[in-house]
Amino acid sequence: MNEKFDEIRTTIAEEYLSRTQNYPWIIAFSGGKDSTLLAHLVFETLLDLPKPLRTRPIYFCSNDTLVENPPVAEHMALSLNEILDAAKILNLPITGEIRYPKDGETFWDLLIGKGYPTPKSSFRWCTDRLKIRPTSAYIQEKISDNGNVIILMGVRKDESINRKNSIEKHQNIEHSNLTPHTTLKGALIFRPIVEVSTDEVWEFLSTHNPPWGGTHKRLINLYRDAGGGECPVVISPEEAPGCGTNSSRFGCWVCTVINKDRSLQGFVDTGKHNFQPLLDFRDKLIDMRDNPEYRQLRRRNGKIEFKNGKHITGPFTIAARQKILDELLQTQKESGLTLISEEEIEFCRNTWTEDVLNSMEQKKTA
Repeated sequence: MNEKFDEIRTTIAEEYLSRTQNYPWIIAFSGGKDSTLLAHLVFETLLDLPKPLRTRPIYFCSNDTLVENPPVAEHMALSLNEILDAAKILNLPITGEIRYPKDGETFWDLLIGKGYPTPKSSFRWCTDRLKIRPTSAYIQEKISDNGNVIILMGVRKDESINRKNSIEKHQNIEHSNLTPHTTLKGALIFRPIVEVSTDEVWEFLSTHNPPWGGTHKRLINLYRDAGGGECPVVISPEEAPGCGTNSSRFGCWVCTVINKDRSLQGFVDTGKHNFQPLLDFRDKLIDMRDNPEYRQLRRRNGKIEFKNGKHITGPFTIAARQKILDELLQTQKESGLTLISEEEIEFCRNTWTEDVLNSMEQKKTA
């Protein structure tokens, strides 16, 4: 196994020093096992290079949907801070930040404010707004500043058959290390750990301390308690199927696409009982979604629409949105966690007022 990781470090070093040196690197960092392994190997490789050769900037980009599984969000933020603090002390060209959904596009802005029905497999509006847009905006900023960027991703063929097929489909034969991104012009993808197995990931993390200090024990315990897989940073619709599936269980605690949140249930089972209200709230959201008494007759555009002879219900009624907010605030109180901000509550209530006024105007002109 050591030989495999030595080869990966060599590949990372060669690519770092290659002709693309004027292209900054962006590491998609979720804090899960795969992105942590990638960060570990890149950090080590950089430390092994002579100081005069550490010229290419490296940016860590993490994404917080604001409805992340709470222990996972906490671990990601702590890990990123540890990496950035160590990089600063060691004078490494590493910086980074966590990106969030835009104001007016958070989960609660859209669900409670505008009445969007909770996501399901055929209507996953959440992935684009909460994951793809914030991360893509960060990457586009770096492309605008530098012309091109290289995105390092901790994806592996061993994750799933779909992931293996996707990687092989876009493999660049001419330059096997770099693959053009399918939707972000000016971005290339570099997948250093693509051939590493899941067992090798865990063996490495459990036997090697991170080069930024400490151990990987917090990460290992996180997985042990939850029994979950990670929900990776998503930067294109093509990668979206990995979000909101039972195979990616470290995701949003409000995810109504999956049948059961195994990771959050795992935390409850290991003694974190304050997460039980979150599970109960999520189940209530699922029950409300397809109940016609909670849905408006018209779509948000004011139209009554049909598809294949079936009426397409509109957003949640304002009464339903108020009910969801009341339930959420009660869940927040019971769990002791901050689940919605005051700014989001204000946005929601202002949106309700606008919707009432728009509805009155539509009735006048009807």
